[in-house]
Amino acid sequence: MSQDSTTVPETARKLSGRRRREIVAVLLFSGGPIFESSIPLSVFGIDRQDAGVPRYRLLVCAGEDVPLRTTGGLELTAPYGLEALSRAGTVVVPAWRSITQPPPTAALDALRRAHEEGARIVGLCTGAFVLAAAGLLDGRPATTHWMYAPTLAKRYPSVHVDPRELFVDDGDVLTSAGTAAGIDLCLHIVRTDHGADAAGALARRLVVPPRRSGGQERYLDRSLPEEIGADPLAEVVAWALEHLHEQFDVETLAARAYMSRRTFYRRFRSLTGSAPLQWLITQRVLQAQRLLETSDYSVDEVAGRCGFRSPVALRGHFRRQLGSSPAAYRAAYRARRPQSGSADRPERGERPDRPDRGDRFERQDLPEQRPGESSVMAMRRTAMAGAHAVTGASLAPPPPHGGHSGHSGPGGHLGHGTGHGGHGGLGPEPGKPESDLYSPRLPGQRERPVG
Repeated sequence: MSQDSTTVPETARKLSGRRRREIVAVLLFSGGPIFESSIPLSVFGIDRQDAGVPRYRLLVCAGEDVPLRTTGGLELTAPYGLEALSRAGTVVVPAWRSITQPPPTAALDALRRAHEEGARIVGLCTGAFVLAAAGLLDGRPATTHWMYAPTLAKRYPSVHVDPRELFVDDGDVLTSAGTAAGIDLCLHIVRTDHGADAAGALARRLVVPPRRSGGQERYLDRSLPEEIGADPLAEVVAWALEHLHEQFDVETLAARAYMSRRTFYRRFRSLTGSAPLQWLITQRVLQAQRLLETSDYSVDEVAGRCGFRSPVALRGHFRRQLGSSPAAYRAAYRARRPQSGSADRPERGERPDRPDRGDRFERQDLPEQRPGESSVMAMRRTAMAGAHAVTGASLAPPPPHGGHSGHSGPGGHLGHGTGHGGHGGLGPEPGKPESDLYSPRLPGQRERPVG
């Protein structure tokens, strides 16, 4: 059942007398990722009774007789072995080192025995592969990291894999999606055992939401299963991903694979873990999600570019998979990223081929202000000093009538310095305000050296 269900299935067994509900055993293997491994240790292994969280007793157990090396080369020492699982009311497998390797037989036997004696068995992320190898997921709903869900479905076809859920509670067997979803499932276990108040208190301690809405749909990628490369359907699936903007159906894909619809359905589901139509709709919704994030297309245009027959169809599927309308999703996405894209777009008037333009406006190039001097006056003074360095002109104000101390006739003879064109020197041109003479220097503008 999904994460929102609170009904305990009838498959739950009575706990044997030697097991205790409050004892949680965490089964560690070498090569497991440290983040997933640490989640149940933090949730069930720390006494937080002062915060209103009932205490569990934690048993950390080694699942194999080898050094337990985790990510980063860290080596762990587990105080217990597989025999300690016989006392636990809950057994957690936080991760498995490789989805391509079979788990140790002794560990699988211990998990089966614990389940037969009524223990609750939990698989976080790739830990679901260990539960599936033990046969504990046969005929049951389950989930795992969306990236590994197709592999889990293909390798264990009797497992009803749902890659959309953050976690699945099937009573005495529970599984979660990748990484942080393990926290969601552990909080759910505390909520099931001790109520919403205890789970809420624990969530506050962990600084996480007590219950996340939605599932893995928002994180699903269009990546293909790792085994698809050698499968004849690979070309058909790749074609579908490249032509999502076109309107086609499952019959079109089956025809491209030279199969009947029934055969194509069976082969496709074994390969990807989902029905062809559901997979196609999911890919179209994901493409719409990307366009809403990265473009300014209207919702109607997005629908057309993703192969939906109408905006109404897009809105319905989008809401079912992501929990909001396309317009609301775009607004929320942009609200979370108010500066999105602004740093990448050139400012008005900026040339993209001049990447060094920004260095000309460094703060240290601003003119130094003297006591009682405004910033504008400082800039004017600096401009005059720069002009004097180039022309040798006097820094004295111009004569009242706009002329120069030297003669400036029609031929452009100058009194001091040199100019360009018909008007030279530092005096203002006729008809221009005198303040133009003191046009401020841009901050960071370099003065040309004399000579």
